[in-house]
Amino acid sequence: MDRPAAARTGPARPPRVREHQRRGRGPRRRAAVFALVRAALIAVGLVTVYYVLPLDGRSTGGSSALLACGLLLVVVVFWWEVRAIVSSPHPRLKAVEALAATLAMFVLLFASAYFLLEHTTPGSFSEPLTKTDSLYFTLTTFTTVGYGDIVARSQTGRVLTMFQMLGGVLLVGVAARILAGAVQAGLRRQGREPDDFPHRPED
Repeated sequence: MDRPAAARTGPARPPRVREHQRRGRGPRRRAAVFALVRAALIAVGLVTVYYVLPLDGRSTGGSSALLACGLLLVVVVFWWEVRAIVSSPHPRLKAVEALAATLAMFVLLFASAYFLLEHTTPGSFSEPLTKTDSLYFTLTTFTTVGYGDIVARSQTGRVLTMFQMLGGVLLVGVAARILAGAVQAGLRRQGREPDDFPHRPED
């Protein structure tokens, strides 16, 4: 004799629980959409600033200072985003925003540095760089594609490229771990189990 359907499928959830879950899906979906839109707007906004900001006419010392201040700003923004993830009601979605902002700032910072280096010291690269060329070279270096159509020729250019490679490794490895830890801390703060993270796409 077959077991009752309830025994096979497990105890049915009370109507109030099901209704609460249905009501919670709408706000979670809206929060997910808003988070993705904000992440896209952050990236688009930073790219727009990169193209609009006048970068010509700076000295080598000014370019070095800009790079140092930019890297410090990336670290500060990243640390602020980590703290925001822990206290956010949607830590996973906040982590997506943090990753978008940090990654965009990092890539555009080095693209600006390459552009300034080529304009202050012509011949640092295998061809003159426009802003688009600088961004292209930065992305091919960051993704380790390295087509070889644009290469650094000067010692300064090669040191800067190696610095970006090292920073990219740290960003992908260390920063990703820190963000994951912040998400887990945020879930624990809300009394939710971090182990459910891969299985419950609620945020």
